[in-house]
Amino acid sequence: MTGTPDAIGALLGSGPRRVVPLPEPAERERLRVAYGLGKAETAQALGISASTLTAWEQGRRDPQGEGRAAYARLLEGIAAQLVAEEEEEEEQEEEGEPEEPGAGAVAEGGVPQAVMLDQRPDGSLVMAAAAPCVQCGQPSVYRAQGRPMHLGGFCRPPAPGAVSAPGAVPAPPPVPRTAVAAPVAAPEPESAPVRARARGAEARGGKGRRAVEAEDWEQAAAARFPAGPLAVVDVAADGRGLVAYGADGAEAAGERPAGRGVAELLEWALRARLGSARLHRYGKDGDPLLVLTDAAATELGLPPAGRDEKTQYVARIGRLPDTHKQVKALAKDGWQLTRRGFGPWARIYREPEAGRRQCVQLCVLPWGALDGAGWKLPDGLAAPELARLLGTYARRVHTPRGSTAVSGLELVTALRPPTRPVRTDSGWTSGPVEGSRHRVFDAAPPEVPDEHPLAAEREDDAVLVTEAWDWHRPLTDREAAAPFAVGLDVNMAFLAAAGRLNVPLSEPVHELNPAFDKKTPGSWRADLSGLALDPLLPNPFTADGSAPTGPAWYSTAKLAYAVELGADVRPSEGWLRHESGPYLDPWHKRLRQAYLDTMAALGVPADLADRDPAAFLDAMAALGDGDPAELAVLGAIKQTAKGTIGKFRERPRGLGYRPGQRWSALDRPTWDPLVRALVIDTATVNLHRKLARLHAELGTPPLAVLSDCAVFAAPGPSALDVLRRPDGGVSTALRLGVSPGHVKFEGSRPIAEIRELLADGANPARHIKTGGLVSADE
Repeated sequence: MTGTPDAIGALLGSGPRRVVPLPEPAERERLRVAYGLGKAETAQALGISASTLTAWEQGRRDPQGEGRAAYARLLEGIAAQLVAEEEEEEEQEEEGEPEEPGAGAVAEGGVPQAVMLDQRPDGSLVMAAAAPCVQCGQPSVYRAQGRPMHLGGFCRPPAPGAVSAPGAVPAPPPVPRTAVAAPVAAPEPESAPVRARARGAEARGGKGRRAVEAEDWEQAAAARFPAGPLAVVDVAADGRGLVAYGADGAEAAGERPAGRGVAELLEWALRARLGSARLHRYGKDGDPLLVLTDAAATELGLPPAGRDEKTQYVARIGRLPDTHKQVKALAKDGWQLTRRGFGPWARIYREPEAGRRQCVQLCVLPWGALDGAGWKLPDGLAAPELARLLGTYARRVHTPRGSTAVSGLELVTALRPPTRPVRTDSGWTSGPVEGSRHRVFDAAPPEVPDEHPLAAEREDDAVLVTEAWDWHRPLTDREAAAPFAVGLDVNMAFLAAAGRLNVPLSEPVHELNPAFDKKTPGSWRADLSGLALDPLLPNPFTADGSAPTGPAWYSTAKLAYAVELGADVRPSEGWLRHESGPYLDPWHKRLRQAYLDTMAALGVPADLADRDPAAFLDAMAALGDGDPAELAVLGAIKQTAKGTIGKFRERPRGLGYRPGQRWSALDRPTWDPLVRALVIDTATVNLHRKLARLHAELGTPPLAVLSDCAVFAAPGPSALDVLRRPDGGVSTALRLGVSPGHVKFEGSRPIAEIRELLADGANPARHIKTGGLVSADE
């Protein structure tokens, strides 16, 4: 059949059709991320699905037709605006002016000036319609004392000859550059041009831009809180009024707190300039913490704990009634309570004054604020010792905000704040911090706990099972003839697993027959039953250490290890996350250093095991005789690490929950069970890899494992009896040491006791600890 002349003429008359050019796939994703666009919103604007956009960005599919033209137009516009912004920033750098909001305007002498903007109780900035800034006259949506002002008072310079806005206020006095110890900020990823310019500055003998900016905001932030992060409030020794002890255990300088009511105590905390500096340039400063002893609470008119809802604090309810006189007194003085009300960890706030946030956290000891919940404090601590203990934790980790788990989760967001100020044509707005979790989304059905609404209709075998090992096996003849069993425990195994771990930052996308990619976090359904492994070791793909028997759901961490072990992995389906990054890495680094510092304070430096393994074992054996306060801090750090990971899959709690309903934790950007699964599975994989190396090197397999504690038959009761090589050296397959991921001696038992435990069906790893049981949480 031949074509008609009219149709052919129409095709020729339209002119040649040229394929709209597109950047390379990797550049497409880079442009979107650099512009601050999420995958979902970009896909919606283009009229496609998020999975289609992922395929375009990965080069697996090629856009066609109108979709290609629209995509090319979007990327071209993004690239043009990013280039223009970088050129503008380069010009400002040449003039010595700051280029990003909040970086610190430089006054005469190069000293940064800071203005505290009005904030809401949750720490977010108050925003209104754009109006001329009272300092520079350019539009700003932010307010300081109700007046328009740019972020922190860091204004862009007006054009030459421009006149300041009417009623402009003078800049605040400069912050002196004193030697103030400040936390190290989590560095923000930079574009290649920014890195090149910073390197150029360093090559010319100066500091890079980021280094100068970080120094400015860190010093300015730390200088705002000379009194430290917290105070423990007690009744004075003479019984007259209150006394406060700072984070160093010494009595707070200046005026003593008044004892005439909670409102006056809050005023004192703000006047004393208690608080803590932000841990990230886009984060917020920490509110002051006041810890009330039993005597101080009584002095302030707070009721004791009991069962009378009208006159006492009732733990079952968790808060004072709104009709209580102390709650009414706070409201009368303009203070407000968060939704949690006046409970053991009450957060009390009012409207900002003079551009400063007005919020104080209370910790009420007689109501059980520090009883349990990860806090194991020595008995009979006096107020100064308690202040020093909590101050040490605050300095090394974070100011306590509740349980150690709650404090750990707040540390995560303090180090990775969700949003930052972004410049637009109309002023400043809020945008995501690269590498953070800033959106709320549901997890995939296989990942959620049973209480989640998404779990209601799933099959029993459609669950991603992620729990630590609980495994043991019969003794071999060689093991039965050994005189002892020795337990070795991995230090902070979950924390070690979180370092540089690639975790999800976006919602799950369901895909059928996906090609496995170890760089894509997700849940994958695959069959690993055909993978033959050493039967003397626990199988790494199940919680009980047995071999898989058919298809099951696995996290990326476990499936990647299966590939490493030689499996031909062909998932039948997956719930995949196409945006990811090392979200937990700053949290890992800070907690790791806190752990090492605390162990060093207890007499176990990080390099001791490498220098003298026997001396390390002796020092660990004497650890319990160390400073009780430091031991309490050590325990709190351990619980912070474990509790934080648990918070990513927090289950429903409280009297008001009904099965099948959603619960409040699901509305947090940090609620994502896959994060917990990846951490636990990575810890399991790490341990299996080490156990396999030890078995290959010394012929010593474990006979039992509980979480991160492994038990071995040995010729003697020491850890060195397990790890000693034939040449007299010490194996590093399981490396002795104090660092997270290294191992320590857990305990030993005669092999006869191990035989009895196995005969009773008990896991010997649970009973190996010298002087007591081992729990899966230790």
